[in-house]
Amino acid sequence: MSILTAILPYNSSPQFDSTLQQFTDSPLVQSVVILHDGGYAPRLPKCSEVKGPRLGAGKVLNSIVESCKTELLLFVTQSQGLQLGQGGLERFAAVLRDTGAGMVYADYYEIKEGTRSEHPVIDYQEGSLRDGFDFGPIQCFSTYAVKSALKKFGNIPPVEYAGLYDLRLKVSINHDLFHVQEFLVTKVESDLRKTGEKQFDYVDPRHQAVQKEMELVVTQHLKNIGAYLKPTFKNVPKAEPRFPVEASVVIPVRNRERTIADAVQSVLQQQTDASFNVIVVDNHSTDGTTGIVRDLASKHSNVVHIVPQRHDLGIGGCWNEAIFSEHCGRYAVQLDSDDLYSGPDTLQKILHVFRSEDVAMVIGSYKLVNMHLEEIPPGLIDHREWTPDNGRNNALRINGLGAPRAFHTDLLRQMRVPNVSYGEDYAVALRLSREYQIGRIYEPIYLCRRWEGNTDAALSVERANRNDFYKDSIRTIELRARKAFNRQGT
Repeated sequence: MSILTAILPYNSSPQFDSTLQQFTDSPLVQSVVILHDGGYAPRLPKCSEVKGPRLGAGKVLNSIVESCKTELLLFVTQSQGLQLGQGGLERFAAVLRDTGAGMVYADYYEIKEGTRSEHPVIDYQEGSLRDGFDFGPIQCFSTYAVKSALKKFGNIPPVEYAGLYDLRLKVSINHDLFHVQEFLVTKVESDLRKTGEKQFDYVDPRHQAVQKEMELVVTQHLKNIGAYLKPTFKNVPKAEPRFPVEASVVIPVRNRERTIADAVQSVLQQQTDASFNVIVVDNHSTDGTTGIVRDLASKHSNVVHIVPQRHDLGIGGCWNEAIFSEHCGRYAVQLDSDDLYSGPDTLQKILHVFRSEDVAMVIGSYKLVNMHLEEIPPGLIDHREWTPDNGRNNALRINGLGAPRAFHTDLLRQMRVPNVSYGEDYAVALRLSREYQIGRIYEPIYLCRRWEGNTDAALSVERANRNDFYKDSIRTIELRARKAFNRQGT
């Protein structure tokens, strides 16, 4: 029984026809719609065509959905070198029917440089708002769920890139997006970069038009589910004058003998009109880090060396050791142990924003450099997608908010930092932005050194999935809190 319409974007690779034939040969498939820009003429039975620039174009997707007469609507997001698994389409269809889900996706195999390996993906949750969520190369939708979602929340807007993102967000409001933990398809992976090289793609200036569309889509989604926050903010409470210094730079560190001295020295070179110190929380280093920090502390009275009694601390836990210590200043400012402040005025610029604006947190901009401090692509990361009016809404879509980050110590003490080593700063920023305005510095005041020692330089699929799932869970917590916040009318 033919119950499925498949959508394939055309590509000029030699493997396209063999990919296409897998769908036309399946008895489940009634129609294959080939999306192309005018350079392809369908030759196989069951095939029709839609002319358009890309799968994310709203006009194209609305047309496809409107004309679809089958029970299922399957989007192939990568048709190059695609091989369906044994009974793959049948399994997609069966799980979608059995679960009543709005969309089904699955784990997949990937082939990199001739080697085939497993690529599991993660479960979808309410906070899985990233436009770059990895569904694998196939997304199988219930046509009923799609049409009912568009009827309730409106057609896909006239976007060029964000159409499929808009569609899955609308479907997800009233239907599950179900993850099949089976490897139902194989794809040839064309992006062979390591995780550390991919993570800045979304802030590449060349992608600004795409990012703006994604922001518009996620903002409307937040309005649809009652989690959108209007641009009204609480005043930051006045802190008591009881702090030993005005600012403390916090550096959690473990086994960074190659970089820690440079980081501390970049703080000591700061020129400000206020008192400051640097608190290095040495998380039981086993290399030469402890000796280096101890030596710096013996020579500089404003270098505080803390070795925690606990042995179960992540980066967030080390932050808590610093902010709850008697040495912490009115403002707590971040510096990673392998990074540097870009000049002697970084701290002063951060303090100026705190003093001149009613903000709970300040986020700067940074430049990517190598270990020789030479700029590397994409260069400046300024997160200009953060706007005063909509930044805290758009923050639920993206994976990071910039550096350096600085906080009102009083507020940070009230909420504590999650004791993890990934996403702890993101969780705090989301929580603060729920109520307070966040200040921004769009010029580079920080050097982010990329080297083989970075903790995110080359993550395994499993570790990258764990990190992504954690950030999605942070978003889920914040979404639910914001819905409650709105219901309370505060």
